[in-house]
Amino acid sequence: MKTIVVSGYKSHELGIFDQKHQSVYYIKKAIEQRLRSLVEEGLEWVIISGQLGVELWAAEVVFALKEEYPQLQLAVLTPFLQQEERWGDATKSYYQEIIRQADFVESITKRPYDNPAQLRQKNEFLIAKADGMLLLYDEEKPGSPTYYLELAKIREVRDGFPIIFITPTDLDILVQEEQHDQLDVE
Repeated sequence: MKTIVVSGYKSHELGIFDQKHQSVYYIKKAIEQRLRSLVEEGLEWVIISGQLGVELWAAEVVFALKEEYPQLQLAVLTPFLQQEERWGDATKSYYQEIIRQADFVESITKRPYDNPAQLRQKNEFLIAKADGMLLLYDEEKPGSPTYYLELAKIREVRDGFPIIFITPTDLDILVQEEQHDQLDVE
């Protein structure tokens, strides 16, 4: 697998309204574990659409992994131009820093938002271009990742497209392991 789309919930869907929220650490750690093993197997590109939450946290993970794996690259393929236009200043600044560090940035529809079809086009385009998907998702809590997942499942059946999940159970196990490791240190 040379390219993978990484997505999941938007931060507000997870009830996270602060980058320093403890859950962000564990989500990024889970993403790092999956990406690290994929890079060891030949992953070269991580593709995101630049949405707040899991996607931008994945970008931060890619930047950290680049120190160890300089061949790893990040592409941000936004659904439309100026997707950050209505965001608050702090969020805009955070997003623009991610964009500045990305290896490739492009807008799929090459125009500002004008209809919801642009989001569907983005999903279709990214699933078509990638070799697989990494998705933070809870089957019992549908949300924005559901649209990606529906398309990915169609491609999974048709082409054997791999879908790698990070589930709430995976995150719980990670938290328990970290807490156990901290107790061992004390």
